[in-house]
Amino acid sequence: MQKNILHLMTAASLMGAFNASAQAETLSQFFAKSHINGQIRSYYFSRLYGTPNTVNAYAYSLAGRLNIVTAPFLSGFRVGVSFYTANALGTQPNNPARIDKTLMGTSPSVNALGQAYLEYQDKWITAKAGNQLVDTPWLNRVGGRVIPVTYQGVTLEAHPISGLQLSTLRIFRWKDRTTDQFYRDNLYYPGHYEGDSLYGGPNVLPAGTPPTNGALAFGAQYHADHAETAAWFYQFDQFANMFYWSGHYALPTSFVLKPFVDAQFTREWGAGEAFANTGTTLFGQPGQGINSTNWGIKTGVAFPHGSLWWGYDATELHAHALGGGAIISPYTVGYTADPLYVDSMIQGMVGVGPGHGWRVRAAYWVLPEQVQLTAGYSQFTTYFSGNSNWTHFNVSYFPQGMFRGLCLRDQVEVGNGGAVGLFPGSGQHAFVYNRVMMTYQF
Repeated sequence: MQKNILHLMTAASLMGAFNASAQAETLSQFFAKSHINGQIRSYYFSRLYGTPNTVNAYAYSLAGRLNIVTAPFLSGFRVGVSFYTANALGTQPNNPARIDKTLMGTSPSVNALGQAYLEYQDKWITAKAGNQLVDTPWLNRVGGRVIPVTYQGVTLEAHPISGLQLSTLRIFRWKDRTTDQFYRDNLYYPGHYEGDSLYGGPNVLPAGTPPTNGALAFGAQYHADHAETAAWFYQFDQFANMFYWSGHYALPTSFVLKPFVDAQFTREWGAGEAFANTGTTLFGQPGQGINSTNWGIKTGVAFPHGSLWWGYDATELHAHALGGGAIISPYTVGYTADPLYVDSMIQGMVGVGPGHGWRVRAAYWVLPEQVQLTAGYSQFTTYFSGNSNWTHFNVSYFPQGMFRGLCLRDQVEVGNGGAVGLFPGSGQHAFVYNRVMMTYQF
């Protein structure tokens, strides 16, 4: 199936170029109107566990991505292709336990045709078919690593009136951030399921679990003046049905401080066939289907060159539900890519199960548009994963002039507490995670 889609994309590209050349005066004009851009990434991650029972881990990767979008042809059609590559450059240790596998897995290199799609766009709609990036609250590209997550399917966006966007998507397969192929699994499946490495997720399902048919989603987003709101419905095949709502309001004021308030609500239900049919539990809690409720609030102020905010999230306990009422998120769990307000660099409310948490974060541009400092603190109080806290620091430098497009960033996080298994050494030692990152966009 995947090869057939890629062949169709290639044929469509050739057909588009042929027709465009017939319409334009020269083929060179068609290429001149096409868009080519990319990014180079150099990342070094290190995990310090502070316990003799677990060895420290690290990983380095030099990666790149090249994006090509053709000029329009046939009154609105375009073809897009993105190639991703990552290479450890011989830096991986011989002991696999010493590799931070979340960066690019254990393979010395990863090369993937992450995007290959046919797009149609006019003033009302944008439709895509093929391998593509997706940007929705619970189904997204998952940033923070050298290669993004991409999906195989069909997406449609419509703009019927000013400020309103309607979205629908049908995803059949996905490509994780450490693999070069598309698979019918997700982050609950076991590592190396049908060849997929799947590093970083809970990986709780057994090897014999049937593959999933992906996800279906519908969304509506509206913004006007100082307010925004969005509502989404997701159907994760064999896992859960989800409704998600979010709202944002910025108080209109002429003062230096600009207050804002956000709110969100998540509700899940369903049989959870993948868990029920395999007898799989979450957080040691069996259950009769999926039943999850989460709500959160966030408030803060924006001011010249910075911001300060506080957020709170609560996932209610449902005694007879899978995981005691845990949120089921097949494509973000373990990746901290979900939209909840309370999270950290490597942990979020989805990953710790029912309970509540709060987070405070401050950001300030020491040199406007050049040097930004951020600091944050998150605390989780849960029913099954214990109590933990995470302290985060970040410094980012964006050179100007001839080096515009370059970003140098250092992120450090220290985690403490939590039940045994939340991270190695938890409950006895601090977990220190450091990420040194360089990116250059061209």
